[in-house]
Amino acid sequence: MFFKGYRVPLFSSLIIWAVLWEIVGHTEYGLILPPLTKIFERILEIVPTPSFATALYITGKAFLIGNLIAIGVGVPMGVLMGRVKTADALILPWVNLFLSAPLSALVPVIMVLAGIGEVTIILTVVLFAIWIIALNARAGVLNIPPSLVEMSKSFGATRYQAFTNIYVWAALPEILAGIRLGMIRAVKGVIIGQLLISVVGFGTLFEVYASHFLMEHFWALIMVIFAFAFTVNEVLAWTERKISYYASSR
Repeated sequence: MFFKGYRVPLFSSLIIWAVLWEIVGHTEYGLILPPLTKIFERILEIVPTPSFATALYITGKAFLIGNLIAIGVGVPMGVLMGRVKTADALILPWVNLFLSAPLSALVPVIMVLAGIGEVTIILTVVLFAIWIIALNARAGVLNIPPSLVEMSKSFGATRYQAFTNIYVWAALPEILAGIRLGMIRAVKGVIIGQLLISVVGFGTLFEVYASHFLMEHFWALIMVIFAFAFTVNEVLAWTERKISYYASSR
């Protein structure tokens, strides 16, 4: 980023917003938006506590299992859509529908079908993540050069061999991009699930902080979740860059 011919670090905007937040926190609005320094103090206070460790374990478990299911189902679904026109015609409208729909409104439906508990939270994570994963996998498969597909047929490769050795690897950049976007959406899914379905994990902490109007603790927890989502995004983006030669080789 450049300003009047001078290179400005990208994190400079964060510093500006942090200063503005700190200033607003010392005004009459500080009751709702506490000073940023106080929020960071609360982060250091709540992270080492047993309640935070328990909430992290419950949330992390649902997040991990939900993402594994979404990846395990979404990637094959996207590959199938990219290779079989009939499957694409049948599944793609539903994928686009769920991708654009307000998924939070469907969470009570999942609760009715699966009950109140961890299973429903995991299904909520899957609901938020799977569609973007499938759509990106489909896009990657559609961009595979026909020569690779013809080569697999000429060597007598089975459908399973073509899937594992050609389609997945050739579409890997798009698949990873879909997984990255899906995991970001899954963060929202697991928090919404814990708040709406069963007040457990981070949902419990949010409920306690909001009911007692502990806004410094409330914002501290939000900051932790934002930091987690940002870290997941950056790690997966780094992984995408490391394997970018797959895309260039196509």
